[in-house]
Amino acid sequence: MPTSTVDPADPVFSLHRGGKMAVVSTVPLNSRDDLSLAYTPGVARVCEAIAADPTLAYDYTWASNTVAVVTDGSAVLGLGNIGPRAALPVMEGKAVLFKQFGGVDAVPVCLDTQDVDEIVATVTALAPSFGGINLEDISAPRCFEVERRLDEALDIPVFHDDQHGTAIVVLAALRNAATLLNRKLGDLRVAVSGAGAAGVAVTKMLVAGGVDPDQVVVCDSQGIISAHRASLTGTKAELAELTNADGRRGDIVEALRDADVLVGVSGGQIPELAVAGMAPGGIVFALANPTPEVHPEVAGRHVAVVATGRSDFPNQINNVLAFPGVFRGALQARATRVTDAMKVAAADAIAAVVADTLTPEAIVPSPLDPRVAPAVAAAVAEAARRDGVARA
Repeated sequence: MPTSTVDPADPVFSLHRGGKMAVVSTVPLNSRDDLSLAYTPGVARVCEAIAADPTLAYDYTWASNTVAVVTDGSAVLGLGNIGPRAALPVMEGKAVLFKQFGGVDAVPVCLDTQDVDEIVATVTALAPSFGGINLEDISAPRCFEVERRLDEALDIPVFHDDQHGTAIVVLAALRNAATLLNRKLGDLRVAVSGAGAAGVAVTKMLVAGGVDPDQVVVCDSQGIISAHRASLTGTKAELAELTNADGRRGDIVEALRDADVLVGVSGGQIPELAVAGMAPGGIVFALANPTPEVHPEVAGRHVAVVATGRSDFPNQINNVLAFPGVFRGALQARATRVTDAMKVAAADAIAAVVADTLTPEAIVPSPLDPRVAPAVAAAVAEAARRDGVARA
């Protein structure tokens, strides 16, 4: 369990004192007439209308623009299982990112349970208050079942950002890196280091975006995932069926031998020897925070393009490029779910923002680029309509 002490002089603690968000009224309450319109007796007419037609909640409540940011505190940043109260500052931070970058209102919901059945039941019961559910910092493999069951139970978008937000931005970055290097996604040999929530989602997203699954190798802490390994279950068994058509075995060094791309989402360290074994003109996305799997300076000795998850190096692969626009677009379309086509559309939109100005140090937009969320939202909403999951 992490240990820390509060330092009142630390600007981080000063900023967080009292929390980072508050509820603000959108209507005036200055007179008796204001009160009668916003609350009783006027509000009763709105309640009766929604009771007769529940879809009117999207027009006459905050549900059309509000998501729940739900966690059980089991996999918070790089801190691990620190519980729901300690996770709250992160969920508040996520909520203010939603507002700042996507114009979406978000409410932190930190659950004091790590039981899948209880999480699903609780979120399902809370769902009428929201237009979407953003799952956050729930450990694998439980996160896969939580998302699947909520997606089946609810008629609003459910999106596990640790999986899909990261995967969307990785696909966007790889599209632009391949373009910069005059390569095609379908020709790239890709090694993914990490088979947790992000690793699984990245692998599936790259395949959905055009990478040949036969040319993908995924590694976990035991080495390359393949059909030869005994006792593979759940998502790892699915990965074994989807990827590694050649049946390669061994460790990360073997996985990277002659590979064009490394995507690190594991937190484990990868030796320089392994990176040196990659094909010429390679691409490394070392996304562990705060310590990348390969230091950018080390990776840069051997490959053409390097990205990390950190803001102090070029090419930050940050899921804030994805989730505000994804939910903005899904809410605009009143989508019932987030489909693979919507995720690919989001990745394409992110890539397109900087497609005309690509350099090895700028294959994705800055997280502060104001063009990103509107572009993603428009692309996601259109994809939702094409996919038949939009209600508006």
